[in-house]
Amino acid sequence: MPDTDAAEPGAVRVPWSIPRGLIVLLATASTVISIAGMKVFASIIGPVFLALMLTVAVQPIQSYLRRRGWPAWLGMVTALIAAYAIVVGLLAVLVVSVAQLATELPDYSTRFDDLLGGLRSTLSGLGVGRDQIHDLLSGLSFQQLLSALETTLSGLARVLSNLAFVLALLLFMAFDGMSIGRRMEIVDQVRPDIAYALGSFASGTRRYLLVSTVFGLIVAVLDGLALWWLGVPLPLLWAVLSFITNFIPNIGFVVGLVPPALLALLEGGPRLMIWVIVVYCVINFVIQSIIQPKYVGDAVGLSVSVTFLSLIFWTWVLGALGALLAIPLTLLVRALLLDIDPTTRWVSALISSAPGPVGGNSAGAVSASPESGESSTARRALP
Repeated sequence: MPDTDAAEPGAVRVPWSIPRGLIVLLATASTVISIAGMKVFASIIGPVFLALMLTVAVQPIQSYLRRRGWPAWLGMVTALIAAYAIVVGLLAVLVVSVAQLATELPDYSTRFDDLLGGLRSTLSGLGVGRDQIHDLLSGLSFQQLLSALETTLSGLARVLSNLAFVLALLLFMAFDGMSIGRRMEIVDQVRPDIAYALGSFASGTRRYLLVSTVFGLIVAVLDGLALWWLGVPLPLLWAVLSFITNFIPNIGFVVGLVPPALLALLEGGPRLMIWVIVVYCVINFVIQSIIQPKYVGDAVGLSVSVTFLSLIFWTWVLGALGALLAIPLTLLVRALLLDIDPTTRWVSALISSAPGPVGGNSAGAVSASPESGESSTARRALP
C-alpha cells in the first residue's frame, strides 16, 4: 500500500493496511528467529561460508585464465588447487607446530614451579598471609596449562573434522564457478538490483581479503623475526597464529599475543615476557588496531565501530570461526538486506567509513561479473 507520508498534495491518502509498529515488531521477531536458527546450525553455516569466501577469493584465477584462452575446466582446477593449498597449508603448519609445542612443554614443568615459588615469596614479602597466598595460587598449576593445550588440540581436531566438508564444498563451488558468469548475466537482465548486491558482496570480500592478507603477512614476518631474535621457542607457530588472528578485527593481536607471552614467561621469566608484550604492542597494535582498520574500512565500506560490533555479534553466533569471518558475513548481510533494495541503500551511508553518493545498480551502481572477476557498470535511473 502507498505510504501516506509520500503522497502528493491533493492526492487521496490511503492508510496503511498494517500499522507501522506491528511491522517493526514482526521484523524484530523475524530477526530474533533467524539469529537463533544460525546459532543452532553454526557448525554447518560456518564451514559453508568459509568455503564460499575461499571460492570468491580464488574466482579471479578462473577469470584470468579464461581471458588468456585456457579451457574452463583447467581454470577451475587451478583455482581449486589454490584454495586447497591455502586451507591444507595453514592447517599443516599449525598441526606440526602444535605437535612440537606439546613435545616441548613438559620440559618447562620445573621452570613453572620455580616461577610459582618466586611469586609466593614476593607476595609473602608484601605482607600477604600464607592462607591468602594458597587461595590465590591454588588454581595455578602446570597441569592446568597442559589441559589448556589439550583443549586447543581438541579444538584443532574439530576443525580438522570439518576439513573434508570444506574441501568437498570447495570442489562443488569450483564447478559452479565455471558458469557463474553466465548466470549472473541472466540475473542482471532480470533483477539488476540482486546482481548489484551480489556483485558488491563479492568485490568487497575480495578487497577485504587482499588488505587483510597483505597486513597479515607483514605482521607475521615482523612477529616471527622479533620472537626469533628474542629467543622465544617456536617463532614459526606464533607467526602463523599472528597471520590467522589478523583476520579478527580490532582485537586479533590480543588473541595472538597470549600464547607466545606465556611461553616467553616459562622460557626466560617475566623480563622476556614483558619484551614480547612490548614488541607485540608496538608492531601488532599499531598495524592491526590503528592502521589496518582504516584500510579495511575503506576497502569494504564499513566504519570501525561497525567492524568491531560485527566481530562481537558473529563470534557470539558462530563461535571462533565467526570471529574470522565477521567482516565477510557482515558484507553478505548488507548485500542481502540493504544493497538489494535501492530504497534502503541510504543506510549504507550510516555504517560506511567514507560515505559516498547513494546509488544502486540502477543508478550507476557496479554489478560485478564473477566470470571476469571485475565489474560491469550499468547506469540506469532509480525507479
